[in-house]
Amino acid sequence: MIELKNASQFEKMRKAGKIVADTLALMREVAKPGVTTLELDRKAEDYIRAQGAVPAFKGYNGFPATLCTSLNEQVVHGIPGLRSLESGDIISIDCGAVIDGYFGDAAVTLPVGEVDEDLLKLLKVTEESLMFGIAEAKTGNRLYDVSHAVQKHVEANGFSVVRDYVGHGIGRAMHEDPQIPNFGKPGRGPRLEIGMALAIEPMVNMGTYEVLTLKDHWTVVTKDMKPSAHFEHTVAITENGLEILTRC
Repeated sequence: MIELKNASQFEKMRKAGKIVADTLALMREVAKPGVTTLELDRKAEDYIRAQGAVPAFKGYNGFPATLCTSLNEQVVHGIPGLRSLESGDIISIDCGAVIDGYFGDAAVTLPVGEVDEDLLKLLKVTEESLMFGIAEAKTGNRLYDVSHAVQKHVEANGFSVVRDYVGHGIGRAMHEDPQIPNFGKPGRGPRLEIGMALAIEPMVNMGTYEVLTLKDHWTVVTKDMKPSAHFEHTVAITENGLEILTRC
């Protein structure tokens, strides 16, 4: 688990987080009907490298791309390819970057063209659950206070929280301790302290929380093939309170 102990470390995390945030802002502009997920990936990689950073996902455990692009029933780890976006789709875009030895990681789910109201509600509730979780990531709370806040909001709105994939600590490595489930009872887990950096990332399904991995060994889909949404921020607990490092 990283402990940010000085201003230099915080600044490096902020720099990595801003590059990720700006990359996702670019994706909001270009994720339109007719654009392929591979085109999104190439634009993201070009932008990240132009900032002097390196795509954190590319080559990570063999992953072949800069972005994870997950469409509709795909939950996470979708591989960019020649599939074109169509009006009515939703696309989850997960992005990571490393610069000066520190990592940033964030995700957003975007509507493509005209999207059904039930899908817009899924996106809204998922993003809200992320912010409810982030609100609990403060000094003195327990890790599962974050988890419970996410689960409570999601389930109150009739959706389900993925259990097989979780958030994580982040810093000098993409994935560090602790793991951060998006479900659980409050008041449990390690106590949150100044200097912690966390990637909080609800993955929320319209139907069952159960998921499957496709034959490419990466792409995770909902078991019932109903849509899924994914939002994520990298945050740091500082002496001045919580800071969202990947806020656009």
